[in-house]
Amino acid sequence: MTHQPLTRAATSSSLRFDAVDALRGLAMVWMTFFHFSFDLNQFGYIKQDFYHAPLWTWQRTLIVSLFLFCAGLGQAIAVAQGQRWPRFWRRWAQILGCALLVTVGSWWMFPQSYIYFGVLHGMALMLIIARLTARWGGRLWWLGACAIAIQLIASYALQTEATAQLAEMLNSPQLNWLGLITRKPITEDYVPLLPWLGVMWWGEAAGTWLTRHGAALSWRLPAAFKPLAMLGRWSLSYYMLHQPVLLGGLMAVGWLAK
Repeated sequence: MTHQPLTRAATSSSLRFDAVDALRGLAMVWMTFFHFSFDLNQFGYIKQDFYHAPLWTWQRTLIVSLFLFCAGLGQAIAVAQGQRWPRFWRRWAQILGCALLVTVGSWWMFPQSYIYFGVLHGMALMLIIARLTARWGGRLWWLGACAIAIQLIASYALQTEATAQLAEMLNSPQLNWLGLITRKPITEDYVPLLPWLGVMWWGEAAGTWLTRHGAALSWRLPAAFKPLAMLGRWSLSYYMLHQPVLLGGLMAVGWLAK
């Protein structure tokens, strides 16, 4: 039995795939747990080092990786379904607008370490690149590996005395969004182009493979995971609302406890 690949000829409208949405929903739930723990720490209910303790730094890395992998996966599916540029730009504008709101909100809460190139800022830039390279197929696996390797190599190469001047320039706020840094900038969220573009490219490569094997995307999701799929369909709205709700709830608890 052969399966029809998911191409423009095979579909007349954009389809949703529960398994993909559930994977995105899982990232949202994990992120909520992480942010709730962070907020508890900010309010003094727990004492954790979210900036250095491996328990939290590794969780952040995995959560961001899952987000960007899903974004690449979704972009490959959208291109295979024949999504046109106007629709892409509408969604992109929503992401950019939310990124700007994150900057404003974080500046209000953390004026000394506000978010100027976090996950949504990085995603806005990476999605353009992902869209332009969406039809590169298996080469995206290699491109992803190169994007990650370049960042790792640069982090060592720029620590020599001979490259000190270049390192200082790349560490500046004007260029540190590239990710070729020797010290992390002071900001509450930092998701630069490198190495994270590599993760999105891997997601896009996986999505390209899956769209050529339609049955893999159409996997029937167990009923217990249906709520995750629903959450994944509203990921951007949830992302923007969950922190105000968490913070508002903790502020209300603190007020009631007085």
